[in-house]
Amino acid sequence: MTLQIIDQVPRDCPGAREIGFSVPETYNASRILFDNLARGNGARLALTGPGGTRTYAGLCAEAAQWGNGFLSLGLKRGDRVLLFLDDTPAYPAAFFGAVRAGFVPLLINTLTPPDLLNFYLTDAGAAVAVADAEFAGRFNAEACKDTPLHTLIVVNGAAGTHAAPKALAADQWLKDFPSELAEADTTRNDMAFWMYSSGSTGRPKGIVHLQHDMAYSELAFARNVLKLAPDDICFSVPKIFFAYGFGNAITFPFSAGAATLLLPGQPKPAAIFAAIERFRPTVFFGLPTLYTSLTKAENAAATDFSSLRMALSAAEILSAEVFNGWKALTGLEIIEGLGSTEALHIYLSNSAERKKPGAAGLRVPGYEIVLRDKDGREVGDNEEGILWVRGDSNTPLYWNRPDKTAETIRDGGWIYTADRFVRDAEGFHFFRGRADDLVKISGQWVYPLEVELCLADHPDVRECAVFAAELPDRRMTLKAVVVMNERALDEGNTTKRLQDYVKTRLLPYKYPREVLFIDELPKTGTGKIDRQALLRM
Repeated sequence: MTLQIIDQVPRDCPGAREIGFSVPETYNASRILFDNLARGNGARLALTGPGGTRTYAGLCAEAAQWGNGFLSLGLKRGDRVLLFLDDTPAYPAAFFGAVRAGFVPLLINTLTPPDLLNFYLTDAGAAVAVADAEFAGRFNAEACKDTPLHTLIVVNGAAGTHAAPKALAADQWLKDFPSELAEADTTRNDMAFWMYSSGSTGRPKGIVHLQHDMAYSELAFARNVLKLAPDDICFSVPKIFFAYGFGNAITFPFSAGAATLLLPGQPKPAAIFAAIERFRPTVFFGLPTLYTSLTKAENAAATDFSSLRMALSAAEILSAEVFNGWKALTGLEIIEGLGSTEALHIYLSNSAERKKPGAAGLRVPGYEIVLRDKDGREVGDNEEGILWVRGDSNTPLYWNRPDKTAETIRDGGWIYTADRFVRDAEGFHFFRGRADDLVKISGQWVYPLEVELCLADHPDVRECAVFAAELPDRRMTLKAVVVMNERALDEGNTTKRLQDYVKTRLLPYKYPREVLFIDELPKTGTGKIDRQALLRM
């Protein structure tokens, strides 16, 4: 496939005219970073955190070395580079280096098991991968079998021995490459980077984004909601490989000449509190699950949150309890929003000036939002409908998935989200569930049926059902009702064993949080599982 994919979907959206968005026909997304040099920001702080600090001049130099290094490996324009990285300075450096050189980075979840990693390498045709040393063992024989991968570059540690034909230690490999690199002459509508969907009963979908999409999301969302200044320090606990975290930690601060705080490792409350006190961020990004754990964590009340001026949340409904708990703890009201990887970031949002508890928010300037019924007819205020969104950051396609593209990317560049909403007379949107059976757990989409099929494969499970259940604080959880072959069991140990089984065969976050053991699943008159009866358990 040619790099330029503009013809797949019309992309001249009214939203672009609304926000005055325009980039040249020849455009490369690395300008998000490198334009800071022309603006005189070279000496300003770009990155801070446990992994070290970087000025804009230093980060641009490292990115140029990465780009020159990728060029030395014989990659061709548009070739994919898989990034399997935690949030350290290597991530933005490798990302922008690849984009500047004309290659297409893939942002991959570091919880990905080897069999799914094999799929990503094969689906994208990635010949080069970059991984943290602690994750490099994931590139084993299972992950690399029958893939085009020929080089693994290992950062933050020794190269080691892996299944990839060649493993290079980044610190030694990069040092001899030039620290300057002219941008590739890509067009505004060339592929820039991919992210993958969480996956369903089939394989995840490669979500393609174009060179101008980052700049569009920044102009639409960040300038209207965040209003960042050069002295801001953004702290996104959601990782860079998520679309939400990518915008928060990369696109938005670099576009404003601000800084970003990168925190590697698991986001435990103690580590988050320590980072806030040590590095003094001003804008904090989280998810409802995270805010729940932070407000209930030990030493929360002893933490100095005074550097923060804004806190944001997305992905799930935020309960009043968590909202009020965070406000009591920090004095800040959480600003909620909703977006998707397909649109790259947030298209519905509250703001500091206009907000309603429990609402996903108002339409973000630059995005058209329509609610339609099942037959595609637009519905009015206070009527439930499925949300359709259009903006110039929308993905034009899912890679190699014309069937899924046709389902989601509709005529005129609209994205059919399958989210059901009600809009009030003031334009605030309230989530009412999914038009399909997807459920969002800890900020990521999960198909309960996928988990159910996985559990059913366990040799000790006779039958099971998995479904979404609402918690008292309005978050969603995944519940499994299981009939085991052996009735006498230690429920605690068996629950952990089944949860671990799912974690090792699917992405770890897809495991059922609750497991209930019963002697027989309820059935309908036709012999099917009575799921309504299960919901009442």
